[in-house]
Amino acid sequence: MATYDFISLATKPSAKICYKFYPSVKTTKPVLLVFVNPMGLTQTSWENVITRLHKNAPNGGVPAMLTYDRYGQGQTTDRDPSDANAVDKRHGHDCLDVVHDLHQLITQIADQDMGISDIGQLQLVFVANSIGGALTRLYAQEYPGSVAGLLLLDSVLANTDFVSIFPDPDACDFDKSTLPVVVEVEDIRASRAFAQRVFHPSNGSDEGLSRKNLSALLPYSDGPQLQGPDGRGPWVTVVGHEWEASEREQEAMGAPGLVTRMYSNPFWSAYNEGLAKITEPERSKGPFQALGAGHFIQRDNPELVEGEIRDILDKVL
Repeated sequence: MATYDFISLATKPSAKICYKFYPSVKTTKPVLLVFVNPMGLTQTSWENVITRLHKNAPNGGVPAMLTYDRYGQGQTTDRDPSDANAVDKRHGHDCLDVVHDLHQLITQIADQDMGISDIGQLQLVFVANSIGGALTRLYAQEYPGSVAGLLLLDSVLANTDFVSIFPDPDACDFDKSTLPVVVEVEDIRASRAFAQRVFHPSNGSDEGLSRKNLSALLPYSDGPQLQGPDGRGPWVTVVGHEWEASEREQEAMGAPGLVTRMYSNPFWSAYNEGLAKITEPERSKGPFQALGAGHFIQRDNPELVEGEIRDILDKVL
């Protein structure tokens, strides 16, 4: 296993990013497997998956792999230099800024550790959780032809403020009779308050990554269609949380589990159905639920994640 290291991006030389590079084993194809963090977990959350990939590799072969912590996250204690003049440091930069930083990081790692100076010769496979799903979609849009595969693990709902998932009991046209018989008005109010407090894009983040404009950047779950290295769509696998696990997880955080079951889970399921359409039908897999896994699927079911990565790699390598 490689050790954690630090690198300064040529585009932002005053700050350093913590990363971990794993050289390829028994394969020379120019493929880099990149793990993209959620907001709630750091790059260490991928270690179990990576260990399994090395341990169970057919014929011992695995491509090069990269994990990293974004500016202001985990072991990357330096803040994004572009946040210095931000009025609100919790909204210092947006998802496109992160995508451009990731592209620069990959460019430098490819040159430094893989001997690939022409980034166009490198095929990328992204494994992404939560906000990472939005980031990798944006990457594939910004750099068409570069992404060969995408494993989207409970991708963030990019086109909603989360509060609007639930009806508004205080709206003038609200009709209580439209609620499921098992749901009380106060449960809906509690769920909206929870979503506002925890998930609404206006909240910002400790790392300074803002989602205020994310719904404008990715207004649809089912588009645009992405282009892979061969002129066709990338291989895309969409995995969602297990509904029962999510219900327990949300209850533990203070959200009414019944409302999660009746509103949040169906909404998320429909969103994932759309994600499965961002590539060609024959290159799409899912969506399906990860057994026993809440939002952080790589933590709760690393065996499943390993298997789905391997399935994509079998098509790319």
